[in-house]
Formats: sequence, C-alpha cells, structure tokens
Amino acid sequence: MTVERRPLRVFVAGLMHETNSFSPLPTSLRNFGADCAYRPPALEGRAAALDFAGYGDALRTVAAYGDEAIEGPCWWTQPSGPCPAPLYAVLRDSVLDALRAAGPVDAVLLVLHGAMMAEGTPDCEGDILEAVRALVGADVPVGAVLDLHGNVGERMIASGAILIGVKEYPHVDYRPRVEELHAILAGMARGGPRPTMFLRTIPVLGLQGTTEQPMRGFVEALQAVEGRDGIVSATLMHGFPWSDWAQTGASVLIAAIGADPARIAAIADELAARYTAIVTGTPVRRLDVAGAVDAALAIPPGRGPVVIADSSDNPGGGAACDSTFLLRELLARGVRDAALGMIWDPQAAQIAADAGVGASLRLRVGGKVGPLSGDPVDLLVEVLAVRADVKQRQFSAEPRAPLGLAVALRAGGVDFVVNSIRQQVFGPECFTELGIDVARRTLVVVKSSQHFRACFDALARATVYCNAPGSLNTDLAQMPYEHLRPLPGAGVHAIDRPVLRLRFPT
Repeated sequence: MTVERRPLRVFVAGLMHETNSFSPLPTSLRNFGADCAYRPPALEGRAAALDFAGYGDALRTVAAYGDEAIEGPCWWTQPSGPCPAPLYAVLRDSVLDALRAAGPVDAVLLVLHGAMMAEGTPDCEGDILEAVRALVGADVPVGAVLDLHGNVGERMIASGAILIGVKEYPHVDYRPRVEELHAILAGMARGGPRPTMFLRTIPVLGLQGTTEQPMRGFVEALQAVEGRDGIVSATLMHGFPWSDWAQTGASVLIAAIGADPARIAAIADELAARYTAIVTGTPVRRLDVAGAVDAALAIPPGRGPVVIADSSDNPGGGAACDSTFLLRELLARGVRDAALGMIWDPQAAQIAADAGVGASLRLRVGGKVGPLSGDPVDLLVEVLAVRADVKQRQFSAEPRAPLGLAVALRAGGVDFVVNSIRQQVFGPECFTELGIDVARRTLVVVKSSQHFRACFDALARATVYCNAPGSLNTDLAQMPYEHLRPLPGAGVHAIDRPVLRLRFPT
C-alpha cells in the first residue's frame, strides 16, 4: 500500500470542563470568558487558547509536521458545577459549526477533558464525539486528547475516536500526547492502518499523583507496553470522583493495530489489577486539619519549607477556594514563618488594595461561598503588597495565568494571598511576585491537590496532604452521590455496569 505524504487539513478544537457535581459554584459563559473563550475568526481570546495546554500544543504540532491546522474554537474554564443545558448547546454547537464551515478535512483533533457534564447530558464528551462523527462520516479519522481525570463511557468509544489521555499528574505531558495522537491520525489519513480502541473499566475511584511510587512505576509500566503487541498508546484514566455519573470511574484505554484481542485484554486486565491494588492497598495519606499541621511541624528542620496541600479546597477540581480551615488553625496555634495561598476573595482583595501597601486594617477573609468554605475569619491584617499584573506558571515554562487583583496580607506569623481570579496554586509566583519568599519559609499551605508539585518539589523539604472539609473531600464514602453507590468506609466505589471491551466499529 502506498501511503500519501501530502499536507493534511487537520481541524483542531477544544472544549474542556472538569465538572464537580458537588461544587457550590455554577458554570456560566462569563466563567469561560474569564479563562479561555476563543471563537475564530474573532481573535479575542486566541492568546489564552494558544497558551492553554493541549490546544496550543495541537496547533504547533500540526504545523511542525507540515500539515495545515484549521483553528476551531477553544473553550476552557475552572471546574465548577454541571453546565446549564443552554450554555452547553452554545459551546458544543460552536465547535460543530466551525467544523462544518471548515469544509472537507482529513482529520479532527479535539482537546477534551473527559469529565464534562451538563444538565441532561452526563457524558458531554460522548455527545460531542458522536456529533463530530456524524458530521465527518465514518472514514475521517477523529481523535481526542483527554485529561487523565476523565470518566470514559461507552459512547466515547462507540464514536470511533482514537482516545489518548495524559499519563502524568501533574499534567506535564500534554505536548507528547498531542504529538502521539497527531501521528496516529495522520497515519490513518494517509492510508495507514486504523487502530482498534480497547476499554477496560476499573470499578475504583482514587486520587493518585504520579511523582512518587508506586504510581511512578505504574506510568513506566504503561510506557513499557507501548510498541509491543501492536499497542500504539496505553492510558490509565484515573477518573474524576466528584462527577456523579453512573459511569464514573477509572479505566485502561489501549489503541492497538493488528493486535490479538485476547492478548490486549490480558494486558489491560494486568494493568487494571495493578492500579486497583495501588488504590486499595497504598492510598495517598491525607490528614485532617489538626493532623496535617501536627505532621508538618514535626518534620525536622532543613532546607526549604514543608508544603501542606489543601486539596479539599482546590479550585482545579471545583472547590470554591475560599475555605479558612487551615488559616484558622495556623493562627490559633501561633505558627510563625508560614505562608498560605491563594484565597479567592475578590471583595477582601479590593478592600485591602484600597487601603494600600503598609496599611493596617480589620478585614473579614474567606468563608463566603457556602458551608464547605468554613466560617470567615476576622483579622487585623497588614497589607504587604498589591498587584494586578501577577501571573503564574500553569502547564507552561513561563508564567502566563493571571491572578487578577492579588494582595499579600500578614496576620500574626502567617503571610497569605487573596486574589480575584479563582485558580489553584501551580507555581510559586503567586507568592514570590508579592514579596513572599516561600523557599525561606518553614511552612507553606497551597490550595492545590497535585499540580503544585511540578514547581514546588524542587523547593520543598517535604509534602503533607490535608483532607480538610470541602467540595473535594477525599473521604468519598461521605459524598452525597445519587448515581454512584459508595462502599462504606472504603473510599472506593462500585460501578454498576459490566466490564467493557468495545472495538472500533467496522
């Protein structure tokens, strides 16, 4: 067979939202506008889209291989509650309309999340992929890069899309995954073989970082099976526990060419069993507020701070990012030389900014969104710094994510940051650009679950995970699921559906 080498027309679009069914915050078009809302041919929002992991990587990858990238819309916002049905229709239809307007294309490369839910549509990715398939027909290659925290259902597989998830948490590998997907789609478009997608569901839920063992070894095991037995890609989808859907859970995704189905099934079963053993046998240790502070203070002195991850209030999973539990604990204990950030409190930030650097004032901080934010704290604070131009690293080497109005405050022995754009801590810039040298602090609290480690591991003496009250409470048996049955006390959930091994439809 002769494989064509002509430049391909590749349609690229992104629609990403990690939906937390328990988030107190609604999802609106204004949220997307504040984060990433690029809708060609208008240029507004294009810079944010190019900076966003996945979409910008896709455009650059397509161009680097000499193909033509047809720019479709790119939508992304911070995790929050389910998308209202009318808004979801606007977002989805913008992608479909752009694909229609593009005319004939050789391939479609989408950047999706995998855990997007809307009112009446619990599987937005499956819905989008079905609609794209209906538009382009059975022969045009379609693929999607997914966040590993996606929940993969039957509709996604049945669409015939090639699905590849990032392997790392923190998600530092979007570019290689995009390159991998582009290579597969380009090969198909040029007459090469079409991979078969295999899905092995895993009836467990967990929150596992990949920077340490045993998950570091699991990522290496995924990489090791690629290139053997016809496997061109292997992904572990961790699932997103806070999406309340009947098909929420972990899974193994394998794309293979000319493979023996029995052999692929055996590999998928081995990977599933290994991951289940990790989740159930070596869960990440997360302490309550008092226990986390106790553990941090008990670590012997050394170079760099002890970092406490306030993962329950991580806006990167849908939490409000304005809880006060750890701030209150540090102040009550009289902890010195500590830093904490970021608390999403636009009102407090504005009041402190109006008072100005050097001012002392009484200020009510945090605890505004709901009960899972805790009570507000009333403090006498000193304003250390006020800036509206600070940016932090996200999934890029350069600081590009704006914090909005950001203010550094001091109360007792704790310096903390309040800001107006809700986002988790990725890099130290949210502290250092406001004059807080975290490398010299004894203790630093970050509102993040795992992404902070990409930048903070080089600074930190140790890391402690805290399970404070919040929308991302990791005691999953306590969450008010309606569509997912919890196993009491296990932190693992049963998924009432059969194991699937679905093949690309012929």
